Amino acid sequence: MSRIGKNPVEIPAGVTVQTNGNLVQVRGPKGELEQKIHPDLELNIEEKQLILNRPSDSKEHKSAHGLYRSLLRNMIEGVSKGFQIQQELVGVGYKASNQGQILEMNLGYSHNIFLQVPKEVKVTTETVKGKNPTITLQSHDKQLIGQVASKIRSLRKPEPYKGKGVKFVGEVLRRKEGKTAAK
Repeated sequence: MSRIGKNPVEIPAGVTVQTNGNLVQVRGPKGELEQKIHPDLELNIEEKQLILNRPSDSKEHKSAHGLYRSLLRNMIEGVSKGFQIQQELVGVGYKASNQGQILEMNLGYSHNIFLQVPKEVKVTTETVKGKNPTITLQSHDKQLIGQVASKIRSLRKPEPYKGKGVKFVGEVLRRKEGKTAAK
């Protein structure tokens, strides 16, 4: 049995889970999400726990079992607590500001970059003197917030020599030595 798939998912107070065939809808204080699950998997809700069962031990059913259990757990956690990702801009002259859902960044190119952030993701920027500018993303949808953070990072990935670029707060970058190390 899948180690992840066999674990039940706790449903906190204030969160409702409804199933309609293979469509699962989760509602909570932070928002509403829905996900289609594999048609062969069986979903049971009992005593504030969500249990996912699979019909056989085939490779397809095993992989789907763990995957959909994790997706459902992330949905329940998202509508109850929410998710947050912080990124910092490392580099001289790198800046970030936002006007509503439009994020404006200066990442060392000859032009500023404007990025329209989806309405489900709340974006805030902070610039403190002596520290790197930070971008904070908050949402109830883990997949969407990860996709937005990945898009922001792809605009200027951290380079290995000076560490300049967009990186996640707390991320440890593997650094390289320059040409002087060759002697």
